[in-house]
Amino acid sequence: MAVDLSKVVGFTLPDRPVGWNKRDLLTYAVGVGAKSDDLSLIYELEKSFAALPTYPVVLQLKGDGQDVNVFAERVKGRPIPGMPPVDPNRIVHGTQSIEILKELPLVSGPGWKMTTRYTGVSENKSGIVVTAENVLVDPNGVPYAKLYSSAFNVGAKAKGDKYTKSIAGPPQAKPIPKDRKPDWVVKDQTTPEQAIVFRLSGDYNPLHIDPKIGVSAGFGGVILHGLATFGFAARGLIKAVANGDPTALKLFGVRFTSPVKPGDALETSVWEVGPGPHGTVEVAFVTKNLTSGKIALGGGIAYIRKAPSPKL
Repeated sequence: MAVDLSKVVGFTLPDRPVGWNKRDLLTYAVGVGAKSDDLSLIYELEKSFAALPTYPVVLQLKGDGQDVNVFAERVKGRPIPGMPPVDPNRIVHGTQSIEILKELPLVSGPGWKMTTRYTGVSENKSGIVVTAENVLVDPNGVPYAKLYSSAFNVGAKAKGDKYTKSIAGPPQAKPIPKDRKPDWVVKDQTTPEQAIVFRLSGDYNPLHIDPKIGVSAGFGGVILHGLATFGFAARGLIKAVANGDPTALKLFGVRFTSPVKPGDALETSVWEVGPGPHGTVEVAFVTKNLTSGKIALGGGIAYIRKAPSPKL
């Protein structure tokens, strides 16, 4: 197949059937650090029980099954027209965003699917970045969430020249204000068992469970799923800005900048930077790994409804 990056953009993959139940929502909530006082996320009989709005990010790997899956088979997709050969062991998750279009039902039932089309590609001297758009739709074709993710194919080469083409993508974060302290700061603690729990949501990549693979990959052992850190930050934002109302979050996006190990401490700093759409505020944020001292999530953007200020 001839290498021509212009053919990547617009290419679609077959729809993937997806599904979930209340137990899946509970498992995901615990996997992203839900605490004993997060009853609306961890107790199915709580009147306000709801899905964390970031839950759909796990569905691309989970699919519609309830058993474990083989990670290598899940990520082995169809060849993308125009792409050069890539090394699956050198693919890095670069960015992730989710826009919540409708509140998720607690149980999907049959007929839900995730659509995929490639909406962007860029080449630089280090490799090729490919952006995919996924849309979660119900059996009637009604969209519930739109996700964008980018994968950095380290070392891949097409022409060896700089090249960029894009037809769609998520909103980009505004710069972090340098002249004021954050409006909210959320500290959280992952556990040494965090990756063991999060993998039960569908991402069974051995990198997150087998220390030998983590060592051979240069991480010194097991690392936490990037989407677990993503969920930690989203849950913290919901708690701090929206007083724990999961329906308040309408868009959430990040850039993955450094790994987190199970047991590391996290701190998310959040700045309100303007009005967002549909009664939300726009915030910019970063999540710092307090254990390593490095930024784990950069370029954070969210649209979220603020909780009403308490009356005096």
